[in-house]
Formats: sequence, C-alpha cells, structure tokens
Amino acid sequence: MAAPNTFAGEALDRAGERRDDDAWLAARSADPTTRVVAASEAGVLSEDDRPKLLSVADLPDGAETVLLGVDGHGHAVFAADVGDDYPGERRGLRDLAANMSQAEGGMIAHGVALLNWHRRHRFCANCGVRTNSAEAGHVRRCPNCGAEHHPRTDPVVIMLVEDGDRAMLGRQARWPPGRYSALAGFVEPGESLEEAVAREVREESGVHVTDVRYRSSQPWPFPTSLMLGFTARWASGEPAVGDGELEDVRWFTREEIAGGEVQLPPPEAIARRLIEEWLAT
Repeated sequence: MAAPNTFAGEALDRAGERRDDDAWLAARSADPTTRVVAASEAGVLSEDDRPKLLSVADLPDGAETVLLGVDGHGHAVFAADVGDDYPGERRGLRDLAANMSQAEGGMIAHGVALLNWHRRHRFCANCGVRTNSAEAGHVRRCPNCGAEHHPRTDPVVIMLVEDGDRAMLGRQARWPPGRYSALAGFVEPGESLEEAVAREVREESGVHVTDVRYRSSQPWPFPTSLMLGFTARWASGEPAVGDGELEDVRWFTREEIAGGEVQLPPPEAIARRLIEEWLAT
C-alpha cells in the first residue's frame, strides 16, 4: 500500500463510542495529560514552526472542545477554537506541513477541519436558530426544531489527464507565475466520481477523457474538502480555457515537466503526487 498523502495518516483512535459518554469526557477534560490542538480563524497556534498543543486548563473561558480521539498511550486529544486574541503565533496548516510527522499532520488537519465546520454551521439550516454542540463536537443540534447537523466533507475530484508522453495542466491567475497543476473541481449532486472527472475536464478545457482511474485521496481542510485523485486518458479535443476558472490550460511533455520548465504544486499537494507518479511510469 502506498504511503498516505499529507494530512492523512492520523494515528488516533477516534473513540466514537465515547462521544456521548459525559462522565468519560469530563474525566478527560480534568486529566492534565490531555492535549488540545488550538487554532482560530487566523491559523494553528504554533511555536518554532510546529503546532503548540495546550492542556484543557490553558484554554480561555468558554472555549468549546471537540474530541479528536485517543492516542496510543490512552491520552485524549481535543481541538478548540481559542479565538484570534489568544496569545501566541499562528501558522497556516500548509506552512506547518513540512515540520510535522505523518501522524501529527493528520491529527492537526482533523482538528482544523472540525473547527472550520463548527465556525460555518453555528445556525440551523432548517429554521435559523443557533445550534448547540453535542456528542463531543461531532453533532450540532437545534434546540428549536430538533434538527441534527453532522460534520460535512465536500468531495473534490482532481485529475491528471495524460496522453502518452504528455500531460495536461492548467493554471489559475492567482497562483505564482509559472505554476501549473492538475485540473480539479467539486462533485455535483447525483454524479459519480468518474462522471465528475469527465465533466470537470470537459468544462475547464474542452477535452474529452476515458479510462478514469482512482489513485489516492487527501483530506484538505481548506475549509472542509476531501481531494479524490484520479488519472484519465485523453480521448479527443484540444485544450482551451473553458469555464473561466483557469487562465491557461495546455499540454506539457514529460521532458518539460521533469526538466523543471514548469513550476509544479508544492510537495504537500496531491496534485504533485499525481504528477510525480506519472513521471515515474
């Protein structure tokens, strides 16, 4: 089995059976060995380019915790939004990626994803009343209409279109000059992953593809996505900017990519892995 992508590979037991065990949760909150992933909208609380974990006692008054799980030593790990006024340095998750182990990166990404979801779902989508956190942060319940809201993950397909010794890459205008990447887009309702790959490629480039094959996936909590990596084989059409999301889309030869004539996505991105796997074939 291939190594997991960045932000995958969390080693915690997510302890789903403990989420509604109030006595156990209270005991873990009082345990000085319990650790808390602390973050705010400004980023992850950090020190020396690494996440800085807190104890529950370090949290500001009123901070709600969400249970991430239990580590291999039996110690609980929570996450909490400490607010932007809490003292300390903040770093973005991508900035921290290079200095975290696979397991630590997965744990921090898990915490950031849950906190992002809570920030964006404070009110009931059914009746508009403010909801309450329940089941250790894995549900938000409406006290008015009784609706339950669960953490959501938005599936995104990302695909490298290949044709022999060339691959199709696109770039967005906001990226650094010269950077190109694999095409990507959100899965729409009533659509299979394979259909989403074909549709997104067609909409963004005008190219038709076949032989869609799954490669690997990556949690991407910016804010709540799951990247689903595919390769696809060119069938017909020549690339041209289609739906306005891209500034440019075109073929690159294996030699151009391997020779550094195009700036690739950063190493932590699944797009980079798709490209490097293709180069290695």
